[in-house]
Amino acid sequence: MAGDSYDAVVVGSGPNGLAAAITLIERGLRVLLIEGKEQVGGGMRTHELTLPGYKHDICSAIHPLAASAPFFKSLPLEEYGLRLLHPQVLAAHPLSDGTSVCLHRSLAQTAEELEEDGDRYLALMEPIVRNWESLTADFLGPLRIPSKPVDLAGFGLRALQPATWMARSFKTEKMRALFAGMAAHGIQPLSNWATSAIALVLMAAGHVGGWPVVRGGSQALADALLAYFLDKGGTFKAGWMVTDLRELPKSKAVLFDTSPRHFVQIAGKSFSRFYKWQLNRFRYGMGVFKVDFALDGPVPWRSKAAREAGTVHLGGSFSEIARSEAAVWEGTYPKNPYVLVAQQSLVDASRAPVGKHTLWAYCHVPPGSDKDISELVTRQIEEAAPGFRKLILAKSVLNARDYEAYNPNYIGGDINSGVQDIYQLFSRPALRISPYRSSAKGIYLCSSSTPPGGGVHGMCGFHAAKSVLKDLF
Repeated sequence: MAGDSYDAVVVGSGPNGLAAAITLIERGLRVLLIEGKEQVGGGMRTHELTLPGYKHDICSAIHPLAASAPFFKSLPLEEYGLRLLHPQVLAAHPLSDGTSVCLHRSLAQTAEELEEDGDRYLALMEPIVRNWESLTADFLGPLRIPSKPVDLAGFGLRALQPATWMARSFKTEKMRALFAGMAAHGIQPLSNWATSAIALVLMAAGHVGGWPVVRGGSQALADALLAYFLDKGGTFKAGWMVTDLRELPKSKAVLFDTSPRHFVQIAGKSFSRFYKWQLNRFRYGMGVFKVDFALDGPVPWRSKAAREAGTVHLGGSFSEIARSEAAVWEGTYPKNPYVLVAQQSLVDASRAPVGKHTLWAYCHVPPGSDKDISELVTRQIEEAAPGFRKLILAKSVLNARDYEAYNPNYIGGDINSGVQDIYQLFSRPALRISPYRSSAKGIYLCSSSTPPGGGVHGMCGFHAAKSVLKDLF
């Protein structure tokens, strides 16, 4: 293969590497996709981590943007085996009284259950849902002149606010709790600017396309993308951990689905001193700690809605979640962390033996943490679901260091590949006219360290590939 030549080589087969490779091959280019591990997917992998027959997603578990992001919607992935399964309740946030506040697929149903805040929720979300197509074309990409500036401005005025500001506009603790659980997906303090954007996008995505589970595991999404790429004539090579640019075959363009740190290590000799300085200043965020459980039955949540939810947010009120996330940001471990739970086996029977279940749960921790806090996670679940402990047949733990060992792009366990705060929202990984183009001709970055950032949507790779096509072909 070293003697071959290609129009483009893509290093890394996470969702963005796959998106970049597909976008280029759809234009008729000869494309080589390289993966360091033996299995395609990056964060979209599924393994039997606990017991035989129990399929656990390693990283990505629920996919709010799989059914609504522009790139995935453009592909016929159903023809390649992809099946998206939708839970009855998208997300539930258990409250102290044993009930839950919920995100439903229906905008009207969600608003109705929010009571006093129902009208406020409709006023906030309806314009985003109505203009989703045009808005996603603008905010799921690099900073540029918007296609519909008035619509984007209306969204931006709200989205750029800290979640702590937005929460003040709600009348009920119920609505504030729901908003906190959504905003905390951003893996940063809720007092940071633009944390409202995370919540608004996730809730709107739910109303547009749901928060689906991939049948068979997140690996099936990676497999479908790869199958489509190969069907178009692409070449895939697994088990090749690229360490130097000179290893690669001749091509006009090389795109890296890697962290900026590894981008510099592999290709830095070709970069200008200033560009390397910019990349080395890129900031990585908090790490994650995850527990996968094999269960003897479904989780006995006190809340009926939580028993039907694909996702459950634990952590209490807005103020409690805000305090716990701020504590982690400062390098400490809160006693009652915000815990994000996924119940894929509720809608996907293929995940566990008959009558059994899997459970996926993670929380945020200081970067590089090697501490085992599975007891804290278990306790949070037990408090909202008495009897949960008795159902545990086996568990598997991944701390922040484990995550970086699993995927070197997760620096310190940061699954977003860089803090997505106001300073790195559009200028990731460096402030440039094109955030994807390096200082060296023909070398590009296409990972979630570029706009629009973390999440399984493929838009970073899509826009990077568009930049390549504009520059070189």
